[in-house]
Amino acid sequence: MRILIAPDKFKGSLTAAEAASAIAEGALRVYPDAVATQFPVADGGEGTLEAAVAAGYEERLNAVVGPILAPIGAAWALRKDAFGGATAVIETAQASGLAHMEPSPANALRAHSYGCGQLIAAALDAGATEIVLGVGGSAMTDGGSGALRALGLKPLDASGNVVPLGGGSLGDVVGVDVSGLDPRLAAVKFRIAVDVQNPLFGSDGAAHVFGPQKGADADAVELLDAGLRNWASVLRQSTGRDVNVPGAGAAGGFPASFLAFSNAALEGGFALVAGLTGLAVQLAEADLVITGEGSMDSQSLEGKAPIALADAARERGIPVIVVAGRILVTPEDLARHGVVAAAQLLDVASSPEDAVANAAKYLTWATSQVLEGA
Repeated sequence: MRILIAPDKFKGSLTAAEAASAIAEGALRVYPDAVATQFPVADGGEGTLEAAVAAGYEERLNAVVGPILAPIGAAWALRKDAFGGATAVIETAQASGLAHMEPSPANALRAHSYGCGQLIAAALDAGATEIVLGVGGSAMTDGGSGALRALGLKPLDASGNVVPLGGGSLGDVVGVDVSGLDPRLAAVKFRIAVDVQNPLFGSDGAAHVFGPQKGADADAVELLDAGLRNWASVLRQSTGRDVNVPGAGAAGGFPASFLAFSNAALEGGFALVAGLTGLAVQLAEADLVITGEGSMDSQSLEGKAPIALADAARERGIPVIVVAGRILVTPEDLARHGVVAAAQLLDVASSPEDAVANAAKYLTWATSQVLEGA
């Protein structure tokens, strides 16, 4: 039997690679002669870099400016092809993630994506001809303006001064100086992985939907939303492009600036990462798929990596087993996506805290139990 073990991360307890290792241990207890292939997956957000590295991309590390100006180290990945090209994989969370900032109204206004722009510059310096941007887990709501600042763009106020970094200053921008913008942006292909359809601004835009989790209070949300609306107007005046499109609200509106100033396209996160890592090849050779994530809930059913993988397996007639930290959807919901059996760690742990602390152990045990009962 050939088992493809392809979980997403168990947020707060296990990375996707750690989860895959624990699931493999449990699977081999039941089927010791099976060939168990560990293949971490992601949907374009956090974990995308890990999935790329697991698939053979070379991990690199750069010192960058964090979302509130403190210097941090940020990883990215590169793989060169046989034709002289190279693909870079960058996660916004690495350089400009919420993990690098204490959520508060003040920080929500000043957080920026400058460090992401520094990683993009590093990728261009390394010869990247294609850059995959995994967005998610971001601290900023700056419409990608900070990243473009790192690449030479100057957003100017009415007095001709460069405005401060951060989404809270976008309302003061009246124009942009593009004379120093890195010309390589026009030549490289940007593929932006998004798993939401929120526009840049408005009631369902970046500030209103995602701002509060970054610390924004009601006043900060309104200021950030007005800034993004103004930034979209400035970008349209400068480039003629309308950036208030579905998906542009991801990662604090990060895609907007690249839709305006580069050859960028928004793509579904799971499909992009699957193609990037060669998941289809692994799936074609599998007799059984085991996947999972920290919380299998209603959002999972809308295209998150484990369910998207289950759908792909179902189309090939391959049964799927799910093991998750918790499962908040019905067996019927899962069955519609080809899932034949499922187990959750909270069923075997004495408490949620215990499940987090001993996630790998419980994941191994739950995997063996569900396989024996399937």
